[in-house]
Amino acid sequence: MAKVKYRYNPETLSYDVITITIKERLIKWSYMLAASIFITVAYFLAYSYFFETPKERTMSNRIAALKFDYQMLIQELNDIDLMLADIQKRDDNIYRTVLESEPIPASIRQAGFGGVNRYVPLEGFENSNMMISATRHSHRILNQLYIQSLSYDELIEKAIQNEQMTQSRPAILPIARRDIVNTSGFNLFRLHPLLGYRRPHMGMDFSAKIGTPIHATGDGTVVVSEFNRGYGWYVVIDHGIVGYHTLYAHMRSRAVVEIGEEVKRGQVIGHVGSTGLSQAPHVHYEVHKNGYRRQVDPSFYFYFDLSDEEYFQFLEQANNSNEMFEDWNEQIYDEDDY
Repeated sequence: MAKVKYRYNPETLSYDVITITIKERLIKWSYMLAASIFITVAYFLAYSYFFETPKERTMSNRIAALKFDYQMLIQELNDIDLMLADIQKRDDNIYRTVLESEPIPASIRQAGFGGVNRYVPLEGFENSNMMISATRHSHRILNQLYIQSLSYDELIEKAIQNEQMTQSRPAILPIARRDIVNTSGFNLFRLHPLLGYRRPHMGMDFSAKIGTPIHATGDGTVVVSEFNRGYGWYVVIDHGIVGYHTLYAHMRSRAVVEIGEEVKRGQVIGHVGSTGLSQAPHVHYEVHKNGYRRQVDPSFYFYFDLSDEEYFQFLEQANNSNEMFEDWNEQIYDEDDY
């Protein structure tokens, strides 16, 4: 039972019963409810300001972990930048130099992505700047790696081509060094043993026993295999992309290779003889550079067969042998070999 409340009435000098209307009760309860809500909200805000809820604490930990991960990512990207810069430097200054290729311009290596803004989805967050910076950094590295991969593809193709060029370039003696008895050098204006006058000698002669194998000095294609009054039985090899031709003359008989045949360095293409304008068994060897009939000194192209010391000894012997067959060894030349 609710307590009855009284109010003193000074006019009647008595106590009157206090009657509270429903409206007054509603107003009172409204004030009390508003005060309670205000106190609750104030308490919640004060607590939230000074203390974290478990959910907020979890989110804070996740944000801190993400920030740490981004910082580690940026550090790793910086490390990758340094390694990539070293790779690019070696690519330009070593690999491309060795393979005779122009360095890649920095404007191409550092080129970015064009078009619309790729980072719009990352905008509007608390850490947008950090995310955009890291993403842009990674995209720049990916672009440079792509350029570098294209560079390596080019260098691999160049290396394969250079390997083919290396194999095609004349680089050995036309007959085995152990089989050479004497040599005569290039452009000596020597006295021709049969014609009886001096004229330029646009090749090198290597005397050897009849039947000694003659080897192709580089990879190539046989373009001549025939008899000529001066050269006798002879062969010409086109060495393709390197721009060389080599000629092998005075073979004993028809060559063992045919026109159009692909030959490899060291392959036997014929045998030493004395056909054509020849006084004794030998192979006349010529190197033509940048066009057939543009002879150069063959002695520049023996680097696979001779050491430095052997090379200079070989040149001295060749230069001192102006008259190649003046003191001919009878054991080499034998009529029965024909």
